[in-house]
Amino acid sequence: MTPGERPPPVVLTCGEVRTCLLPALQPLDSRATAQFLTLRGDERVLLSERPNLYGRSAEILTGIDCALPSGNGAKVRAVGTVAARASLTEGRVLQSSAHFRMPAAGPDHRQPWGHHLVRPGLVEPFGKLPHESVAEGLLNGGRPRELDVGPVADGLLTRVLRHPLLDQRPPLRSRPTRLRWVAVSTERDEAPCIERFTLAEDELRTVRLRVPVGTPGADIAVLCEDLALHDWLLTTVVRILDGIRPGGGQPRSRPAPEAGQDHRGVVTALRPAVDHLLHLWMPRARVSRTLVPLWDTLEDHPGFTQQWRTLVQRMRDQLAMHTLQLLVEVPTRH
Repeated sequence: MTPGERPPPVVLTCGEVRTCLLPALQPLDSRATAQFLTLRGDERVLLSERPNLYGRSAEILTGIDCALPSGNGAKVRAVGTVAARASLTEGRVLQSSAHFRMPAAGPDHRQPWGHHLVRPGLVEPFGKLPHESVAEGLLNGGRPRELDVGPVADGLLTRVLRHPLLDQRPPLRSRPTRLRWVAVSTERDEAPCIERFTLAEDELRTVRLRVPVGTPGADIAVLCEDLALHDWLLTTVVRILDGIRPGGGQPRSRPAPEAGQDHRGVVTALRPAVDHLLHLWMPRARVSRTLVPLWDTLEDHPGFTQQWRTLVQRMRDQLAMHTLQLLVEVPTRH
């Protein structure tokens, strides 16, 4: 690219998000959140208290120089930096996210690292980028030694989970989830859309998006973090309710209790979810206006909020039923 020449447009953005319950008995307040997410001394943690408490760390850059995965076997090498950050919602749900963006074409030869450091989160191919094929390769997962941002997100998550503020006593059992996403640029007059959203094995979700040319990569990353957060909430609450035996109410995989113990067990199992999770459902809270229509798609199919409301009502009904049964049984013990 000659001096004064406009850089090629970004045609592909990709990332991964890890979402898990913070391993602490009590949620962190705003001051503790800022302390927990301080990864760099030269930049402050972003904090927001409306519409809920949210903190986001400064970005950490990781240099990469490797081949790109592709759906058709095309061999493309790329060099640049992957941006990673950690975030905490309501002092309770922790996420680590890594992402990068790629232009339609890059230099024909290796550039000094200074060239890449002033372009944070940009990975440049050598020559033209077959972006549709690379998008499929990134979404499906490449082979060893091909670009994979998952380990970058994992490494950051491992780092923050070692923080001394964490007492490693989570209030409920849950599993982390992974969201791998790619966003391919469309023409400027096309509306953004979700082409595919899948639930794969090993807690992996994949999503392929189309977004207008010029959509900031940071906005796409925020959307995908929001999607990952709410998918994790749905997954976690579904698993909690699946552990409750219909009718009798005794949590599954536990020995038969004495009279009244099964009802107390259900209340004990459900109460942490009510205390720590139910108030976190706020889709679109920080998504840019340009990308809000993508959430509308998820509300139509598979119907995220409709499923959430059904699960919450089911949980409250279970709590009410088993609490009432406990109250009824109290006089019989005298």
